[in-house]
Amino acid sequence: MSTYRLNNLLAPAAVAVIGASPRPASLGRAVLDNLRSAGFKGEIGVVNPRYPEIGGFKTVRSLGELAFVPDLIVITAPSRTVAKIIADAGERGVAGAIIISAEMGRGKGSYAEAANRAARTSGIRLIGPNCLGIMVPGSNLNASFAAHMPRRGHLALISQSGAIAAGMVDWAAVKNIGFSGIVSIGDQLDVDIADMLDYYAGDIETRAILLYIEAVTDARKFMSAARAAARVKPVVVVKSGRMAHGALAAATHTGALAGADAVYGAAFRRAGMLRVFDLRELFDCAETLGRVSAPRGKRIAILTNGGGIGVLAVDRLAELGGIPATLSKEVCDKLDAVLPPSWSGSNPIDITGDADAERYAAALAVLLADPENDAILVMNVQTAMASSSEIAKAVIRLVGEERIRRSFFKPVFAVWVGADDSVTQAFDAAAIPNYPTEDDAVRSIINLVRYREAAQLLTEVPPSLPKEFDPDSEAARAVIEKALAEGRSWLDPIEVGALFAAYQIPMVPTLAAVDADAAVAWAEPFLAQGVTVVVKVMSRDITHKSDVGGVVLNLTSAEAVRTAVGEILARAAKLRPTARLDGVMVQPMIMRRKARELTVGIADDPTFGPVIVFGHGGTGVEIIDDRALALPPLDLPLACSLIARTRVSKLLQAYRDVPAVKDGAVALTLVKLSQMAADLPEIHELDINPLLADENGVVVIDARVVVRKAIRKFAGLGNATFAVKPYPSEWERHLVMKDGWRVLARPLRPDDEPAIHEFLTHVTPEDLRLRFFAAMKEFSHAFIARLTQIDYARAMAFIALDEATGETLGVVRIHSDSIYESGEYAILLRSDLKGKGLGWALMKLIIEYARAEGLKFVCGQVLRENTAMLRMCRQLGFEAKTDHSEPDILNVTLPLTDESARAAAKA
Repeated sequence: MSTYRLNNLLAPAAVAVIGASPRPASLGRAVLDNLRSAGFKGEIGVVNPRYPEIGGFKTVRSLGELAFVPDLIVITAPSRTVAKIIADAGERGVAGAIIISAEMGRGKGSYAEAANRAARTSGIRLIGPNCLGIMVPGSNLNASFAAHMPRRGHLALISQSGAIAAGMVDWAAVKNIGFSGIVSIGDQLDVDIADMLDYYAGDIETRAILLYIEAVTDARKFMSAARAAARVKPVVVVKSGRMAHGALAAATHTGALAGADAVYGAAFRRAGMLRVFDLRELFDCAETLGRVSAPRGKRIAILTNGGGIGVLAVDRLAELGGIPATLSKEVCDKLDAVLPPSWSGSNPIDITGDADAERYAAALAVLLADPENDAILVMNVQTAMASSSEIAKAVIRLVGEERIRRSFFKPVFAVWVGADDSVTQAFDAAAIPNYPTEDDAVRSIINLVRYREAAQLLTEVPPSLPKEFDPDSEAARAVIEKALAEGRSWLDPIEVGALFAAYQIPMVPTLAAVDADAAVAWAEPFLAQGVTVVVKVMSRDITHKSDVGGVVLNLTSAEAVRTAVGEILARAAKLRPTARLDGVMVQPMIMRRKARELTVGIADDPTFGPVIVFGHGGTGVEIIDDRALALPPLDLPLACSLIARTRVSKLLQAYRDVPAVKDGAVALTLVKLSQMAADLPEIHELDINPLLADENGVVVIDARVVVRKAIRKFAGLGNATFAVKPYPSEWERHLVMKDGWRVLARPLRPDDEPAIHEFLTHVTPEDLRLRFFAAMKEFSHAFIARLTQIDYARAMAFIALDEATGETLGVVRIHSDSIYESGEYAILLRSDLKGKGLGWALMKLIIEYARAEGLKFVCGQVLRENTAMLRMCRQLGFEAKTDHSEPDILNVTLPLTDESARAAAKA
């Protein structure tokens, strides 16, 4: 639905340029010349009231005077006239507009706001303003002012910068790499990054998507589109402004560690996107993705005639997480048979400096047939003893033969040090990725590996949480509401303990004392049991207690406690004279000598909302700077992945006489924090430091919690703070069918994949055809994963389960359009359950959901022969109209508001 009318915009039958000028250096003239030189096959119109002819095209004074209705208009006119042009275009039935004009302004009263309002009236899609334009080689469309037109290929580029898009075109021309489309989106008045991700995710001509991002505006929509796209093809992103913000303005360790760029990195990782850090790396990814598929693993064989460069490649491979492929005895025997005795005998396969084309080809043939490697890097250093160009020809010939012979071809990469242009051009023509250095090559190979791993993670089915984890969210909410009602932003230690108890996070007993007498009274029961105590300053104005000497450990007597309290409060008053001192905290000393000190918590990012932070804890947490971030909600695999990205993760394993940390204890704590963030959006920052972890589990030693009134960041019901919308449990329903048949309808979850596989075996081929508009013989894991991994932001799916047997009975889903105005539904039931009222009940449920989410319409497409569905739609109030482009399909629409009903009746 977010791709509404984009096909008309990116593959138009007719185009009009509005604002073209006869001046050679003008934007309008550049666009007009590009349209002509690209060989656009459709009609081209030119609108300009001042000149009768421009560049050989006869002009008209207004859009209404054109003899045809263009699908696309390109606007280079003054910004003050754009809104009127959009309104006129809407009246004529134009599908889309590219606004190249700049200086449109932002916000209420601006030219941009007026143009957007005019577009919404008629449904015109807008790209821009302030953009380079678009280039679609497959449609011979160059509606831009770029200097060159790229060749046709399988890469899509979406860029917030026109200069970056133009630079990519120039680079691609040199490298002979083609594009399925290049879109400069400019200020994203309407069409944004997410819309284009949706479009190119479904475009069969696009094999990979490249993104240049400066900032994300609608994080939830972006994450939804990015995750959907990355499940089906590589999405590579480079973001500028990495050093613009060092860290959030924060009061806790956790907040300080959650730097803005680190949050973007966490978002890209969660979406399954491949992040690169500069244009060179983006170009290298384009080089690779434009020519080969990702290897199935990270075992790389390196074939070279230079031992030094081979070792450098292996070093870089190990540094980036790759694995040098192991050569089996069988493979070594085969290489012995075709290579001189002086070859290296291991990987890298150094075939010595006098290797000629024949020797390279013989060794490469063995490696191509070896199942113990996943990709091959062939490198050559020029020598006087063999022709580098002849060696390149031999490699190209062998790779070409292998591609013909096998359905899945093991990728081969090339590094020809100091190669002349003819060798590079030969590799380019043969679609073999080639690089000037071993570093460039290895980085590109590992980027491909990272993409495959990320894509695999997106399709994995997470395990269910332990049944014993049943948080008392109401008790926790009462704690927070009390603090907010009293005008406090910090929870006191007792409240923090109650909060953690509600979420089953173990915490050392913490008691608040206003003075030394109260502290002694709390300490004496511990001391009587032979347990030493610790006393800590309690102040919402002192972030780091150790900065003021606010922690005293190993107190063994009442007198020692009394003395420690006096000294702590005196030091704090001297070093922080303006701080409010609320007393001290008293805790029993936890003696876990082999425990690891960790830090975990929740930070709040202005763009992406809550972020979970994990890392090395203790007083040196910022200096050590060993932390990783992830966007919630987290399941156990995501939590384990977060932990694994830190150096301290290695310390969680057993070493010397130190036992391993209890399996899963730290990961489960992160999942509990994630659930806490979902249930309690009032938590602004939460910092646990340290969290002690050992073979017995975890325990919180110290924690701080900042609360504030919840701020809605994103539209829709339920949690409005997560960029990745959490599971909407509030939509679980118990339905009663005919004869008292009870059905549970709940939002679909990723772990429903096995149930969906089983369910589809109970649906006839004919019913599958009516649902999917095509014969469906089998359903792959990847296909079902895309159906079950709902992000709940722009899409919802309900699964219906028999309450008695647990069997899956049916599924209904809805997906909203880009402006969250209309949602397209689809429904499928078990074929043996028709006529029992289940379809009616599920349709009522999805309509209820759409209305609650604020959608104005529910729509769908139904085959004309599907009379049962059409009958139910009419009974529910849908209107049915023939699809003009597909006479066998009826478009059904249900208005959900009085306003939308009036609009539908008028249409």
